[in-house]
Amino acid sequence: MKMKHLITGALGAAVLSTTAFGAAHEAQGRDGNANIIYWQAASILNPYLSGGTKDVDASSMILEPLAGYDENGNMVTKLVDEIPTVGNGGVSADLTTITWKLSEGLLWSDGSAVTSADVVFTANYCMDETGGCQQLIKFGGVESVVAVDDLTVLITFDGPKPFPYGPFVGSTTPVLQAAQFANCMGAAAPTCTEQNFGPIGTGPFIVTEFRANDTITLAANENYRDPSKPAFATITFKGGGSADAAARSVLETGEFDYAWNLQLAPEILADMEAKGLGTLHSAFGPLVERLMINLTNPSADLGDERSTVAHPHPFMTDIAVRQALSMAVDRPLLVEIGYGKAGKVTCNVLPSPAIYDSPNNAGCEVQDIAGANALLDSAGWEMGSDGVRAKDGVRLSILYQTSTNAVRQDFQALIKQWWSEIGVETELKNIDAAVFFGGDQSSPDTFQKLFADLEMYANNFDGTDPEAYMGSWACSEIPSPENAWLGQNMPRFCDPAYDALLAEMGGTADIEERARLAIAMNDMLMQTYTIIPLVHRGNVVASANTLEGVLLNVWDTDLWNIADWSRSE
Repeated sequence: MKMKHLITGALGAAVLSTTAFGAAHEAQGRDGNANIIYWQAASILNPYLSGGTKDVDASSMILEPLAGYDENGNMVTKLVDEIPTVGNGGVSADLTTITWKLSEGLLWSDGSAVTSADVVFTANYCMDETGGCQQLIKFGGVESVVAVDDLTVLITFDGPKPFPYGPFVGSTTPVLQAAQFANCMGAAAPTCTEQNFGPIGTGPFIVTEFRANDTITLAANENYRDPSKPAFATITFKGGGSADAAARSVLETGEFDYAWNLQLAPEILADMEAKGLGTLHSAFGPLVERLMINLTNPSADLGDERSTVAHPHPFMTDIAVRQALSMAVDRPLLVEIGYGKAGKVTCNVLPSPAIYDSPNNAGCEVQDIAGANALLDSAGWEMGSDGVRAKDGVRLSILYQTSTNAVRQDFQALIKQWWSEIGVETELKNIDAAVFFGGDQSSPDTFQKLFADLEMYANNFDGTDPEAYMGSWACSEIPSPENAWLGQNMPRFCDPAYDALLAEMGGTADIEERARLAIAMNDMLMQTYTIIPLVHRGNVVASANTLEGVLLNVWDTDLWNIADWSRSE
């Protein structure tokens, strides 16, 4: 019920918590170096230009929002002393404005003062219509962001906003330094390599060397607001390799202190943990491994218009095809093989928090090959002599892409086999995760471009309120050349009825009503088979037994409290 408390806090009493850790008493940098490994390497340190979790996490050590979320989903302060609510006067009684007051004395890592002008600049940076911003949905309904004085920012919405904590709350919308990014507005944003690879921030660390898709070297920020933190003088953030190698580097060899996203079979992880060097941590949040259907034509023959709404997909626009693909999948087997206790069968893209988990789509829990074949038969897709169905000269031949990972490739192989049993030909493609989840607009292989018939991945959202997450599938979020392929609506789904539900949720305060609307949006996506959910995944990470302070957070970045990590003696 934490979400209910958050909504109540927005409307009335100040119930949102602030970060509270024990008093520090030692010097910054006292514990030397810590080694972190993300087998999906970071490709950029600006979350406004990338939707990849590995990029958001890496940048969170440097760039910070005004507030974030703790491991229990409670809102916590970062660059402010208090979360604004109606009760404390920070949110207007009519719910159309929120006023943030920056903490006094905040400094950027270069020693200059943090001011409200930086917050205003960041809002304008993301909302610039001439550019593409991966996090634009977090600014939904924002009419203006203005500096009242050097430490006060007033955000005005275009109507009542019962949950006004989209902009600058959570690691996906940090504050950028206006002076550093001044020449990076709009179309120039992705060209600012120096800024995007080495942002000046307020976080506990600064970048000393950034090697894209490889290694980041960081040092303690001498201007961090708590002079006794971080405990580590330096961080080596290694990217690349495999989940298996990352797990072994913590649990078996002790080479690394923390390994992220250990997407491995449970028996493999258990054997590694038994070596006694490290500890596994897991928790369930909203992470869902899913298939994202491309409703547009990805053919290279279309040139710059491939995978754009100008060209509907030749067969994925047939709901019978999409439904048959879903019916053919054995989700319980995927859970067993890929995740064990760290996975659950789900038929929803929004399974958590529990109040938002729709009860209306349970039919996907049971594989139905015969039913899928019958459905395609009735839709006129005839089986050919080669075992592939066709209709009006169009064959059911799919390019299925995902990132390179052992579990994902196992899933691809199984799903290809099941689809062959219903007359669907499947070509498999796996792409290095640093590229797949990167923001390189010159690459044809990013998950936003989706130059394939469908793709598979998973992602989280900040906090426990899903409004912005469900906004990912608004018409305005469709990736295209016009927004530098940085939208979040990978299927290119567009339905005015969906957008209307999203707008209604934006103005709804009652938690039960918000849940009803979120479930309705989830069901619209599920029952049109625009998104095909596979597994509700737990987040699984490993930390060295000598590393203290790790609190796995499924509601924000893994590294949300890295300033509090330390080394045991």
